[in-house]
Amino acid sequence: MLLIDDEPAVLAAVAQIFARRGWRVTTETNSRAAIEVYERERPDVVMLDVEMPDLNGLQLLEILRSRDEDATIVMLSGKSDIATAVKALQAGAENFVDKPLRPQHLDAVIELAYEKSVMRRRLRAHAELQNRNSSLASLGDSAAMREVAEQIELLAEGNAPILLKGDTGTGKGWISRLIHAASPRRAAPFVSVNCAGLSATFLDSELFGHERGAFTDAKSQKEGLFELASGGTLLLDEIGDLAPELQPKLLTVLETQRFRRLGGTREIQVDVRLIAATHVDLAHAVKVGRFREDLFYRIAALPIRVPSLRERGREDIADLTLTLMAELRRQLGRGPATISPEALARIVRYEWPGNVRELRNVLERALLLGARSGQLLPEHLPLELTTVEGGPESFSDDYSLAANERRHIERVLSIAKGNRAAAAKMLGMARQTLYNRLEEYGISGE
Repeated sequence: MLLIDDEPAVLAAVAQIFARRGWRVTTETNSRAAIEVYERERPDVVMLDVEMPDLNGLQLLEILRSRDEDATIVMLSGKSDIATAVKALQAGAENFVDKPLRPQHLDAVIELAYEKSVMRRRLRAHAELQNRNSSLASLGDSAAMREVAEQIELLAEGNAPILLKGDTGTGKGWISRLIHAASPRRAAPFVSVNCAGLSATFLDSELFGHERGAFTDAKSQKEGLFELASGGTLLLDEIGDLAPELQPKLLTVLETQRFRRLGGTREIQVDVRLIAATHVDLAHAVKVGRFREDLFYRIAALPIRVPSLRERGREDIADLTLTLMAELRRQLGRGPATISPEALARIVRYEWPGNVRELRNVLERALLLGARSGQLLPEHLPLELTTVEGGPESFSDDYSLAANERRHIERVLSIAKGNRAAAAKMLGMARQTLYNRLEEYGISGE
């Protein structure tokens, strides 16, 4: 907390109150010096007096907000002035408190301001975690998924095709989007098509387009997905089901970045990065003659194996459950916001033969069934999960806020490769605050 007031007696009294409550309090009587302190410390909450001798409180409020739009500032005043209070709130102050200060009332005001500060910084940190390398944190913290994240980080910058291998439902489509988002092509289109179950003629038209009259229903010219994805990324899902007659055409496009529309004569130049995904063993498909060997070697130079849920560990499944719940609640517009430890324990102990896709479907159903409940409970889960042995006591995770904060700090420190300054920035946290947390939780770092 940063207290800014030109009355030393007020500073001492308020600092003493909050120091007893566990706050680390910094005081300042000079507005310009306070700016330097704020820049250095980035406190969670600022208490600022309106009446200051150099810059007045409203001017200082605007300066701090301009330096950090998330600054959480409570204004203090010895003169009750509605007009000043309105100006302060319009300028971004969280609250306006009259002197003399009443400790119980001030406690409530500061607690609310602190909660808002934490939420803002968590949201900002979450937003940063969705960008470039930081988005890879959403993959999970198991050894298997950390390896996937490292591979994505290494391969995303290039242009060569990438092959995603893994069981059905493991999230290969989601990971392909993460690769695109981490690549220099992130501002260009991401386009996907599933090759399974499509006839050769239809898929030819989808991928490469067609000219008017190329076949019976071709009543107008159509651009293909390669054209639409030019400059960006094209995902060919279930490439193992690609029709044999299209395989040489795909190989030519990958080697030359040129093709002709179905029924066309003009060559079209594109710039597309291909990501292929499959759950089948393409090497075996080559041996039995179902997949061209030269195409296989062209797309398989940079393979990434996506592990199944049972290989990712319980903490990853727990994190993924919470992420999917939040996403599904936004889509459905309903459902409980939290999950009970008992329900989460059953989810993480289940084998999940259908992987992420099955987990998503189970959670969607559970959110609908529990729409009138404040919490997702075991009875909202399918029978096969409710009969899983063990409850929360058999799940080693700690559900306290402190434990979750500790894990989150450790994860971000890992992403920042131990750089505390970079980690503090990603967390939206003052360096000193991070140092205090590291000491509190016994976390080591550089």
